[in-house]
Amino acid sequence: HPSWGAMHHQRVLINISGLRFETQLGTLNQFPDTLLGDPDKRMHYFDPLRNEYFFDRNRPSFDGILYFYQSRGKLRRPVNVSIDVFADEIRFYQLGEEALERFREDEGFIKEEEKPLPRNEFQRQVWLIFEYPESSGSARAIAIVSVLVILISIITFCLETLPEFRDEREMPVPLPPQTRGLNGTAGDSLPMQPPSSLSDPFFIIETTCVIWFTFELLVRFFACPSKPEFSRNIMNIIDIVAIIPYFITLGTELAHEQQQPETSSSNGGGGQQQAMSLAILRVIRLVRVFRIFKLSRHSKGLQILGQTLKASMRELGLLIFFLFIGVILFSSTVYFAESDDPESHFSSIPDAFWWAVVTMTTVGYGDMRPVTVGGKIVGSLCAIAGVLTIALPVPVIVSNFNYFYHRETDHEEQAILKDEHSSAQGSTVGGGAKRRSSKNSLNKSVVHLENSEGFNNDTSSLEKTDIKAKSNVDLRKSLYFLSKRTTD
Repeated sequence: HPSWGAMHHQRVLINISGLRFETQLGTLNQFPDTLLGDPDKRMHYFDPLRNEYFFDRNRPSFDGILYFYQSRGKLRRPVNVSIDVFADEIRFYQLGEEALERFREDEGFIKEEEKPLPRNEFQRQVWLIFEYPESSGSARAIAIVSVLVILISIITFCLETLPEFRDEREMPVPLPPQTRGLNGTAGDSLPMQPPSSLSDPFFIIETTCVIWFTFELLVRFFACPSKPEFSRNIMNIIDIVAIIPYFITLGTELAHEQQQPETSSSNGGGGQQQAMSLAILRVIRLVRVFRIFKLSRHSKGLQILGQTLKASMRELGLLIFFLFIGVILFSSTVYFAESDDPESHFSSIPDAFWWAVVTMTTVGYGDMRPVTVGGKIVGSLCAIAGVLTIALPVPVIVSNFNYFYHRETDHEEQAILKDEHSSAQGSTVGGGAKRRSSKNSLNKSVVHLENSEGFNNDTSSLEKTDIKAKSNVDLRKSLYFLSKRTTD
């Protein structure tokens, strides 16, 4: 009987689509849970005519797969193999999820953080419904309703600025003529007072949308697993900023209605105060436009764009810095080049900043333009410098976008593979039948080998060899072919 040391150093021939690799049996046995390390698994790929294992797989990738066994667990992707192809080979050879995660980290993929869930069962279900649309059908329905409400709110915000609607709601109206300024002239008495808008259809639609936003925010806050983490999340801050203007506007409208009798008998100073409050109110209403960022919670594309901008802050900073230098340089040059011309559009260097920015970004409104030959030469150089300045950091930003895009698609593929794997594990009956058939085929192949080697004269030895088949089947095959060649 061969010793265990001889089995450990026994050579194994592996054929990968015509390219042969040779290694030792002990090298493969270091990882018994893998495809090549498990005798039962690799037996399905054994070719007894050639005394080798044959795999119709990617040939360049097997250099990294074999190095995994030789280095006791280190994965190194060959340079001429793409990440997706090598990841597929890792899954095929069953190197394990741990090895795949290490490979992804080495390739620069950020490990996906585990999403915390509330411990309470009811809170967990509510959190999944309102936070993860892919978790269930009801969660998708909630997400669709939320997106529709966001779109309605944005459309309302745009439509209420049309002249036919704005004239009724926000156009200033003068107070009665008896209210005059201190000097008694009508020119000083132009107090601006917006009409009440609490019964306006746009206000009713806005109220309905804000009720949904507030309900969604409160439900998610009370169901979240961590209140501090929830408060620090940028998306939740956007949700709060999106509903605050409504309550400020509502409070201002109610205060105006209560103070309306007093302001009707006040002087022109009260009118100026109302005009100022109206201007502040318009600025507050402008904040409602941030609701469009709420769509990023339901849009993978907006999330990828945000991650790209966050990762490209250094490049964007360089772009702004280069533009700043160019604006200062070319605005000063064009001012002095055009200073002697009476028809010059550049009255000062700060006045030329606008022209330099518009020219470097290749927009060119035409409201300011050089008229002299020297000014036109400066304008040409400014346009060329602007194109080069903008083009330099763009490839880095595009590379960051491609990285986050492929990472997102890879996560989706992994989720699909996990679902398929879990569904495959669920079919226990079919799996058990396959395991039994594979075990029977393995026993038949062992018996066939034993008959070919001449051990069929002793029936007791057949039972002993059948017990040891899993441990030394590779050695017996090699001995069989060696004895056959000697006999020939």
